[in-house]
Amino acid sequence: MGETSSPLFVGIDVGSASVRAGLYDTAGHRLAFRVRPILQFHPRADFVEQSSADIWAAATSAVREAIAEAGVDPARVAAIGVDATCSLVAVGADGMPVSVAEDGDPAKDVVMWMDHRAGREAAEINATGDPALAYVGGEVSIEMELPKLLWLKRRFPERWAKVVRFHDLADHLVWRATGADVASVCTLGCKWNFLAHENRFPAAMLAAVGLDDLLVRVPREVKPLGSLAGRLTTGAAAEMGLPAGIAVATGIIDAHAGGLALAGAAPEGTLALIGGTSNCHMVASPGPIMVPGVWGPYFGAMIPGLWLNEGGQSAAGALIDWTLRRSSGFAALEAEAAAAGTDVHTLLARRVAALEAREGEPARHLHVLPDHHGNRSPRADPNARGTIVGLSLEPEADALPRLYLATLQALAYGTRHIVETMNDRGHRIERLVMCGGGTKNALLLREQADALGAPIHLVEDEDAVTLGAGLLAAVASGAFADVASAARAMVRPGRTIAPNPARRAFHDAKYRVFLDLYDQQKAARDAMSAVRHRENDPC
Repeated sequence: MGETSSPLFVGIDVGSASVRAGLYDTAGHRLAFRVRPILQFHPRADFVEQSSADIWAAATSAVREAIAEAGVDPARVAAIGVDATCSLVAVGADGMPVSVAEDGDPAKDVVMWMDHRAGREAAEINATGDPALAYVGGEVSIEMELPKLLWLKRRFPERWAKVVRFHDLADHLVWRATGADVASVCTLGCKWNFLAHENRFPAAMLAAVGLDDLLVRVPREVKPLGSLAGRLTTGAAAEMGLPAGIAVATGIIDAHAGGLALAGAAPEGTLALIGGTSNCHMVASPGPIMVPGVWGPYFGAMIPGLWLNEGGQSAAGALIDWTLRRSSGFAALEAEAAAAGTDVHTLLARRVAALEAREGEPARHLHVLPDHHGNRSPRADPNARGTIVGLSLEPEADALPRLYLATLQALAYGTRHIVETMNDRGHRIERLVMCGGGTKNALLLREQADALGAPIHLVEDEDAVTLGAGLLAAVASGAFADVASAARAMVRPGRTIAPNPARRAFHDAKYRVFLDLYDQQKAARDAMSAVRHRENDPC
């Protein structure tokens, strides 16, 4: 088959703030890559919503632009793969959106993964003690779908009655592309408490909290990863500028698409770290391993035939951005970076290097607990909060790079805590592979390697998540027999960041402080909560 006639594959990756579309050949070479921003709505604290129409429009535009950028015949595109954040979409009759917002705006039909509105509902589901909870690390997370569904049903029963289908976002986009009433074993298994190894929902748990009528509102068929979900409809094809009838793969969660690319060829003993707004830590195993505070084990949720455990940090890139933007020196830093033709992270890295030349370890006495948006793993505590210890009145020119470094170190210690917890429970993680926006940050990579005392491996394609979606498209089209063979052909290793053994004692000591900070923060929270409860007690 000649170069001008060999099949091509589209990967669509829907992140928290943008949609990316990549075009790949059978060797995994990226021919084009386009990005489109998407909206977020923040009506009040802990509420984060989106519009499925806005996301779909961004996805179709990104695909059209990628095809145009590559300058290829659209007829060469054989299949599409889709990944997305694990966000909840409400669909009414005739495909019309159903609002999930308190103000009733129908454009707001998506509850984002990071939305924390359903804390009481999560606690109520966990109080059932149902055996199914063992397959989500012991507790359903506030980020998962069942608490959000229960919140919506109780607050807006009239809207609940109008919903024909609830979708995870990746499944929704596959439905928009094909019309197929199909869900993914990845989305339902990881975020809806679907027990993939038994091919069922936990009916008793749903009934116990009043969600027994959910099952008529979810897709009829659950398909494995790499399978054909359906064919691109004429309407969707026109919007994307692609041929109608091409294969569309079953959807996948965005982090899991990245994990598939990073670990698909050699999964055993490999931790895939997917960095973005949040961080996800994915490891597959031949059998189920129960790790309290770590999601899973899920069967077939990332690599067919294997079990998945998924750790994570609820805020990673989001925490770094938040930290920088609240500094009084950030505006000046942005202006200086723009004038120098660089970015703020590069400029901060230079300032950190200058501090290190003077002080050795500038963050020795500055400690950060990065639980500003709760602790996903391994504490499984959505009420955890961030802490900074060791502040001084030094000038902002030194204070900001020092805090920046301490925040990067804190995120690395969070990863170390997750890895150690997984290994204590039976995993044997021997290799760490990373992708995502953080891989462009040399200082972040250095701190990850040094804090863990292990090399960090990268892959050649800097956007492995979109490549993972393209990989699933290739398998669904029949170009490869399975995910493993597609990963071997389409994913190539990149550089390796080696740890500095001279910093081991420093990081070991600071890591012990990091672990203590959580206990101190929780003790303070518990003490003040007890005072509040006594004041409110009518007795």
